[in-house]
Amino acid sequence: MTSSLSDVQSSFPKPATGESTQPPTPALTAAFDPGRFHDGAADIVSRLTTYLGDRSVRGLDLQHPETLLKAARELMTLERQGIADFDADRVNQIVDLYTETGIPVHSPGYMGRQFSGVVPLASLMDLVGSVVNQPSSFYEAGQLPNVAERLMAEELNRFIGWDRDRFAMVTTSGGSLANMTALLAARNRAFPQIWTAGADSTPGRPAIAVSEEAHYSVTRAAGVLGIGERQIIRLPVDRAGRIRPDLAAPVLDEAHRRGLRPFCLVASAGTTSMGAFDPLEELAALARRYGLWLHVDGAHGASLLLSDRHRHRLRGIEQADSLTWDAHKMLFMPAPCTLLFYRDKAAARGAFRQRASYVFDDEPDVYSAYDSADKNFECTKRPMIMPLWTVWSVYGPALFAQKIDRLCAVTRQAHEMVAAEPDFAVAHEPESNILCFRYRPDGLDPATVHRLQLEIRNRIRDGGRFFISKVDIDGTAALRVVVMNHLINADHLAMLITEIRDIGQRVLRASATARHDQRKGSHS
Repeated sequence: MTSSLSDVQSSFPKPATGESTQPPTPALTAAFDPGRFHDGAADIVSRLTTYLGDRSVRGLDLQHPETLLKAARELMTLERQGIADFDADRVNQIVDLYTETGIPVHSPGYMGRQFSGVVPLASLMDLVGSVVNQPSSFYEAGQLPNVAERLMAEELNRFIGWDRDRFAMVTTSGGSLANMTALLAARNRAFPQIWTAGADSTPGRPAIAVSEEAHYSVTRAAGVLGIGERQIIRLPVDRAGRIRPDLAAPVLDEAHRRGLRPFCLVASAGTTSMGAFDPLEELAALARRYGLWLHVDGAHGASLLLSDRHRHRLRGIEQADSLTWDAHKMLFMPAPCTLLFYRDKAAARGAFRQRASYVFDDEPDVYSAYDSADKNFECTKRPMIMPLWTVWSVYGPALFAQKIDRLCAVTRQAHEMVAAEPDFAVAHEPESNILCFRYRPDGLDPATVHRLQLEIRNRIRDGGRFFISKVDIDGTAALRVVVMNHLINADHLAMLITEIRDIGQRVLRASATARHDQRKGSHS
């Protein structure tokens, strides 16, 4: 005979005096009510649909922090004792404030950063992930996310070209974390005793070789790992920002003479500054010659593997030992979603050498074989693979390839348009969807050129129609556009060029007037 719930409850010890045994209050239950979720979601989706449908050319509405702080504080309930009544209008105002103050990533005026407007289906699946809340480092906690991770690994490895029985892939929260994890694996392979005995146990000083254009997360990882900035070997680059293999070998030889023990060479597939792609084939040969792990930071540019037109930029990737690939950049997914690939799955497990009985099984089984917690930092990890796998499953890889091709073509068009303007100067030939250039009329000294680009960028941002970024190239600021929206066309580019010129001329006229007044004042 089965017992009722009340019978089972009555067999338990009574709670201590003062402890509540009352059922949850109506207000607590209401906060989790599915019907309320449905109504609130409908309101939010309606607002986001309007947001996505806005094709106007607009940039960032940059508000003073104190102004935004005041507006946000006014949206917070004053209730501190009980649970406040649900206020749909308050929620809608929060959503509106969020969208109004964010970078409009879906607008043709947005050309400033490397994160993208997402495929709308991906955002819906991200909502599902938030509702079902399945941390995905362990199979038993997130069954489908772990299977989806395995499937996406297989799909994307077809473009990388590693042995499908030997490689491994793990998702992690951002390219910075992926780069550091790969460096950990490389360090532990070169210095297997360092995990337990520490850096003092290593013969020589561990070092990494990086491009002068390497992302700051790589050099930051060197500090976190205890390598130290003095043990970072800087490899020279050409005018386009690509590592020069012919000059790298002498630099590595000199590092050995100084007592350094380099264990990893980090190459870039799409640098942050100019989108440059290092020559991977030559660097792979160099890494083999010196016994180095070759890690490719492809956070931005690895997605070009999906394009028949642009895959050649990553020629030699199959010879790398590891690869960082951000899906929230050129695969147009919600951030963060980073894919860290290893050519050898045994090396993937070498990044972390720990046991913990509460998560790691002493006797692995068919389920734990899908766990990833032994290969990444995160124990509780968002099911970030689900939006990517869903979009891939519904639309296939051609969606990504066509958008990538479109972005690169528009960037090439931007290069041609800027280069045709006599008062502009392009800084490089674009290799992907990043272009750097300067507004540079004749007769300006280098210091004026530098300050002028900074002022132009700031005024464009404050104007609110376009959002672009800036970067220093050879010590002088340049304007930088990152084409992430497939709706950007020649008209938008022409509007941007005109706005840059108008602002630049106003700045130069104001500066000339100020100098004239200053001279006039000194003579008087």
